[in-house]
Amino acid sequence: MAELFSSGRIVDLILAMMIVEALVLYGVVRATGLAVPLRGLLLNLAAGACLLLALRAVLTGAAWPVAAVWLTLALATHLGDLGQRMRRPR
Repeated sequence: MAELFSSGRIVDLILAMMIVEALVLYGVVRATGLAVPLRGLLLNLAAGACLLLALRAVLTGAAWPVAAVWLTLALATHLGDLGQRMRRPR
């Protein structure tokens, strides 16, 4: 288990599960016709993925600018997600 964390593979497994989650949600939306804002959902998943990649960078001993880039991208996608959610009612 320690190797799973020290190698960063735990993050790879979580990212793979997130991809499966996105595909399942896409399939459910297509099959049921539910009105789920996929753009916001993808932005939310992207923000989480960027945070996970920052964690992976730290776990594997990457230089701090690598983690900083992932954290900056996480912030940008999070703000994009918030922008999608915070719209004035019509």
